Amino acid sequence: MIKNIIMSNWNSTAIPSAFSFGRFFFVLLSTVLFFSMEAQIPSSPGGPGQARGDRPMPTGRFYGKVVDDSGQGLGYATVQLIRTQNNPQTGINEEMLVTGQITSDNGDFSLENVPVFEQYTLKVSFIGFSEISMPLSFNDEKSSGGAPSGSPQGGQFRGMAPGGFDKDIGNIKLALESETLSEVTVTAEKAAFALAIDKREYRVDKDASVAGGDAVDALRNIPSLSVDLDGNVRLRNGAPQIFVDGRPTTLSLDQISADIIETVEVITNPSARYDAGGGSAGIINIVLKKDKRLGYNGNVRAGTDTNGSLNLGGSINARSDKTNIFLSTFLNNRRGQSTGETFQQNLVGNPPTYISQYSDSDRNGYFGNIRGGVDWFMDNRNTLTFSANYTRGVFDPSEVLSTRTDSLFSGYTTSSLFERISEQERSFRNIGGSVLFKHLFPKQGAEWTADINFNRVKFNGMSDYTTLFESGGEEMEFQQNLGTGQFITIQTDYVNPISDQIKLEGGLRAAMRTNSSDNSNSFFNVQTQQWEEIYRLTDEYRFTDNVFAAYGIMNHDLGKWAYQVGLRAESSFYTGNIVENEESFEINYPINLFPSVFVTHEFNTNNNLQFSYTRRINRPHFFQTLPFTDISNALNPRRGNIQLRPEFSNSFELSFQKVFNQGHNVLVSTYFKEADDLITTILVDEFVPELGENALVSTYANSNSSSALGGEITVKNSITKSVDLTSNVNLYHSRVDASNVENDLIIDRFTWFVKENLSVKLPAGFTLQVTGEYRSKASFTPNDGQQRGWGPPTSNSAQGYQLANWFVDAALRKDLLNRKLTVTLNVNDIFRSRKMGSYTESDFFIQESYRFRQPQVVRLNVSYNFGKRDATLFKRKNNNQNAQGSDMM
Repeated sequence: MIKNIIMSNWNSTAIPSAFSFGRFFFVLLSTVLFFSMEAQIPSSPGGPGQARGDRPMPTGRFYGKVVDDSGQGLGYATVQLIRTQNNPQTGINEEMLVTGQITSDNGDFSLENVPVFEQYTLKVSFIGFSEISMPLSFNDEKSSGGAPSGSPQGGQFRGMAPGGFDKDIGNIKLALESETLSEVTVTAEKAAFALAIDKREYRVDKDASVAGGDAVDALRNIPSLSVDLDGNVRLRNGAPQIFVDGRPTTLSLDQISADIIETVEVITNPSARYDAGGGSAGIINIVLKKDKRLGYNGNVRAGTDTNGSLNLGGSINARSDKTNIFLSTFLNNRRGQSTGETFQQNLVGNPPTYISQYSDSDRNGYFGNIRGGVDWFMDNRNTLTFSANYTRGVFDPSEVLSTRTDSLFSGYTTSSLFERISEQERSFRNIGGSVLFKHLFPKQGAEWTADINFNRVKFNGMSDYTTLFESGGEEMEFQQNLGTGQFITIQTDYVNPISDQIKLEGGLRAAMRTNSSDNSNSFFNVQTQQWEEIYRLTDEYRFTDNVFAAYGIMNHDLGKWAYQVGLRAESSFYTGNIVENEESFEINYPINLFPSVFVTHEFNTNNNLQFSYTRRINRPHFFQTLPFTDISNALNPRRGNIQLRPEFSNSFELSFQKVFNQGHNVLVSTYFKEADDLITTILVDEFVPELGENALVSTYANSNSSSALGGEITVKNSITKSVDLTSNVNLYHSRVDASNVENDLIIDRFTWFVKENLSVKLPAGFTLQVTGEYRSKASFTPNDGQQRGWGPPTSNSAQGYQLANWFVDAALRKDLLNRKLTVTLNVNDIFRSRKMGSYTESDFFIQESYRFRQPQVVRLNVSYNFGKRDATLFKRKNNNQNAQGSDMM
């Protein structure tokens, strides 16, 4: 039994057991049911319109019509009547919802049984339009400024019998949201980029170059992000945590179709509200499409490329007053080729050797996904959402790997050559589901949410290797890899604005992950003509990783100044088991604290300054701790390290945003990050029993420390009404102290990259988009150590750096049939320059590696949108009495 590694003096028995969290889940579910039943209980006497003593309070009716700029009635807009009253418990004035309604097909509404001797605020909103608020009362003199644009001033105040007054508010005109944006507005539609100090939002559906692609293509064009050939994402040269719809995911980026992504949010310095672990460089949140407009709408699409790949997909959304049903699916056939070169000079050994390796591989397979769910609007304060997804992938990659070894003697050279041919089958399956409950309290801005998310993934891989030697010999080997994973999260969050200036937030979260890996190796015995298992290359490994967290945040608005302080506490428990040896180890952190501080100063509406500080953790993951040697590539065997410690980082950021007129926007940030025990990849020269000889093994180790000081500028320019240019420049200096790994191994390096995105609207409905990126050679590239599917793990070697690379992509889009039909032609890597390379050097070796994948791929995609947004299929029998779902649109 391997000795337990306890990383804290805390007693782990003080941490709630799994049974305690089971009780927590039961209480959470009971609370959801309580709010569900509460929503169905009629209001008690004494509410608006009820008797005061023996005399009934006079009530009346507000009625009117909601229209757009052209005067056309807007059906299914949300109308709410708000009253401000004093809370006797807190002594603070709070907003209370009196009544509400969704307008009829022609935009009419009627709010009935409203007490007449009160002052109100009427709020009207509709998806895609700006919300309007106006003071309102039955007394014309007190309703100052009450008539919105386009409505008759005042209104008819007609006395009626006790119990009712009528007031005609007239037409309430809503403006398109894009016409009132004070940020990055380019045309009459919502901008592709929305820049804020704490978050950047990128609309993928505005990016012509990603049509028919995957999430890797979508992230490649986003400012601040850099994506390599393997789909590994860097945010300011660090590895961010990837979320889908605000939660961690078990899917890799190439398993998510770009056509189902609505927006991507880039959070550079997450507060205590978010997970403290999972990456050292912030969070990338991929928001999937789910349209909640009343009626039905959908999309069908198809495409192909010059590699012979095909993609098919579609989505549909149907919304009534009580439910919203969404369903999407896609099937992507993937074909492609890649080449690689590795040159390695060994500086030790007798004799020293020089190894050159060339690879040529083909990939053919498919990804398929179906995702669906339903939102149930129980009433205007309670919503229950059920969703599920299923992803399936099958690939048959093949590779020819040629390796030549030159033995360098004094005076002459001898060589040996072998060729390894591999035929592989790779398949995976991912099943997931979630349940979300949301409750809105009568107080404006107060809400409680609770959700449960479940994902289970299964991976199966088989490989046939045939090695042909220059001398004429032949060897055959068979490998099988089985892996399963399960990820469950339970989370609840609560927001309470206790005043106009102060807001409190808090929440609890439990994340429970299990993984298993079973690997077997066999070789073909020529003498016996039988397959025989190599037991020293057979392994079976299990691990559990549980993280429990709680957080609290206070926001305080002081006018020109505002601040947010937060504290997150996390307990993590990691257990690994080597089944065949009955060995186990633990890495336990019973409790760690992660503070966050944000201070913002608003000079005016167009100038903002913000300072932020956060503390985060990067815990070792499954493949980083897997204690077995992978020799599928004998030149680059890999192995995990069960002795790894988590790395802790502190991040400081100062940002300034300036919004100019005419659609110009600039965001300038400076940042400093330092990390202790940085997890890094190293190459060590050692004897490998599985190979029977010495080899350079790629493994992981904790370096002493690391730091990065940098600056970033993002500029959005609307040059004309038809031309937009977004520029992003990132410069930083990094330092890695890995002298504990290798003597005097301290690396200082300056790195920079620039990214440009040009969009031009041409005549006849054409749009041209050109994107490009240049990245200098880079070091200090922290990674999360996760290897999803069968792709290679991310690289972060303190002994080397990534070589410079650049690329240019272009896309041409044509809109037809009143923008219902869209045809997109993409060209990736126009100049065949997207070549990934690395250089590694130590006392034992010098190595250069290069990889090249699918240059100059041309992709054609066609998409057709359909729908009926007036929702005539979902008419209600009584529009006047319907006030359901108004808060959840």
